Amino acid sequence: HVQLVESGGGLVQAGGSLRLSCAFSGSIFSINDMGWYRQAPGNERDLVAAITSGGTTTYVDSVKGRFTISRDNAKNTVYLQMNSLKPEDTAVYYCYGDHHGTRYWGQGAQVTVSS
Repeated sequence: HVQLVESGGGLVQAGGSLRLSCAFSGSIFSINDMGWYRQAPGNERDLVAAITSGGTTTYVDSVKGRFTISRDNAKNTVYLQMNSLKPEDTAVYYCYGDHHGTRYWGQGAQVTVSS
C-alpha cells in the first residue's frame, strides 16, 4: 500500500524556521513531480513549491527567497525548508507526489507562525 507520510511542522515565532519532510512508504520507483500545497482556514489549497524528478524547482512568489524545496530520489522524499516565516504562512501544508499518473497526498502538517 503506497502512501505519503509527512513530518515536521509546529509552532514558531515570526522570523523563525521550520522543515517539513514527506516520504513515500512502500517500495516505489519512478516518482515524477513532488511538491507542497498549503491551505489556510477559509482558503483554497494553493501550490507553494514543486520540484521535478530532475530537480527543476518552482515557487509561488510569496515564498521565493524564503522557502527551499529539495528531494532525495534514493529515499523517495521531498523536503521544504521554510525560513523567515511570517504569520501569513500559517496553514496546513500538504505534500504530493506523482507516480504513474496518480497523485498521492500526505496527511497534512500544521504550521503556525505567531507574530
